[in-house]
Amino acid sequence: MVYQSKIKDKMVDELFEAILILKDEEECYKFFDDICTVNELKSIAQRLYVAKLLRMNKTYNYIEKETGASTATISRVSRCLNYGADGYRLILDRLGIEEEY
Repeated sequence: MVYQSKIKDKMVDELFEAILILKDEEECYKFFDDICTVNELKSIAQRLYVAKLLRMNKTYNYIEKETGASTATISRVSRCLNYGADGYRLILDRLGIEEEY
């Protein structure tokens, strides 16, 4: 089954194509420094880190202190992990982040 995204359009397709042709971390830094504000990039990075900590079964209190993320952000990431499109799960699996019990 093909995933049907709510955000799919020509411009998003072109953005993703651009991201997929980046060759290494240095190229990512150059591109994202230009395309995102510092706050936008930090927010995205924070959400991925929150997802990692949730997968490791850390508490909301721990995550809030560790990342500075609001409980609303933590809840949103948790909802995406449990009921979303499995994007976080895909990345965390590929990064080798195992669920802890």
